[in-house]
Amino acid sequence: MKPFSYERVTSPAEAAAAVARTPGARFIAGGTNLLDLMKLEIETPAHLVDVNGIGLDRIEPTPEGGLRIGALVRNTDLAADATVRRDYGVLSRALLAGASGQLRNKATTAGNLLQRTRCPYFYDTNQPCNKRKPGSGCSAIGGYSRPLAIIGSSDACIATNPSDMAVALRALDATVETVQADGTTRTIAIADFHVLPGKTPHIETALKAGELITAVTLPKPLGGTHIYHKVRDRASYAFAIVSVAGVIQPAGQGRIALGGVAPRPWRVEAAEGDLPKGAKAVSARLLAGAKPTADNAFKVSLVERTIGAVLAEVKGKA
Repeated sequence: MKPFSYERVTSPAEAAAAVARTPGARFIAGGTNLLDLMKLEIETPAHLVDVNGIGLDRIEPTPEGGLRIGALVRNTDLAADATVRRDYGVLSRALLAGASGQLRNKATTAGNLLQRTRCPYFYDTNQPCNKRKPGSGCSAIGGYSRPLAIIGSSDACIATNPSDMAVALRALDATVETVQADGTTRTIAIADFHVLPGKTPHIETALKAGELITAVTLPKPLGGTHIYHKVRDRASYAFAIVSVAGVIQPAGQGRIALGGVAPRPWRVEAAEGDLPKGAKAVSARLLAGAKPTADNAFKVSLVERTIGAVLAEVKGKA
C-alpha cells in the first residue's frame, strides 16, 4: 500500500471541498472495497477524506411518500429497516444476498453503489486492463470470461457491475442525490448513474470529480410481490453469475432488472410489457443484442430460467 494522508470532516460541503482541493484525494467510509484495492495498489489515493462523521446515516420518509436513505446508512441497517422490509422488500433481499454480515455492518449505501468490478483481470495487476490503466487493453476479451458481461459491453471492456443493491434500486427507479465542492446539488436517476464502458471503461459513473453522494431516494411504494433471485457459484458471499430483481403486480405487470450480465444494472422497460407472456418473451427483449463469449453464453438461458423462477414464485405466492 502506498503512503497517503488522512483527514476527518464534519459536513458534506466540507468533504466535497477537501477532495476538490487535494489532487488524488478520495472519500472513505466503510472502506470494504477501497482498502482492498489500495492494498493491491489498484487504487492509490494520495489523500483520504473520512466522511463517517458528516451525519448522513438516517432513513427518513419523503413528502412524496417515498424514502430517503442517507449515503452512510450501513447495509445491515438498511436491510433490517421495518419500512424497507415492508414496502421495498426487493431492496432488503438484495442487500442480504450481497455480502456477509460482517461486510454489511461496515458497507454503506453510497459505497455499495461505487464498488468496482470483480473482473479477475482488473484485480490482476500483471494483466492489461482498460479500467485500471486506460488504453492498455482488455485481457478478458479472448481470456477467461465466464463471470463477465453478455450485454452492454464494448470492445474495450466486458466487466460486470458487482452491486446487488444497485439492481434492486434500478427496479425501484431510485434517484441519487449529490453535492459538489461549490455547494451545488443535483439528482441523478439510477438509470443514468452507472455508465456503459464504450471507449472509456475507467469512467464508471456519472459523478464529477469530487462529487459526493449524500442520499438515495426511493419513490412511493409500488406494492406487488418483491423477489430477488441470485444465482452464484457458492451459497455464501459470492458475486452474481445472474441475478433478477422483480417487482410483480397481481395481474402480471411489473418490473425486472438484471445483475451479473452487464456493466451496470440491466433493465429494459419495454421488455416488461411482455411479463404476462412469460420468461422467454421477457428475456428475449431484455437481452436483444447480447454478445456473449463462448465461456458465458450459458447466461442467456440462465437469465430466462431465473426470470421463470421469479414468475413461478410470484404465482405460488398469489
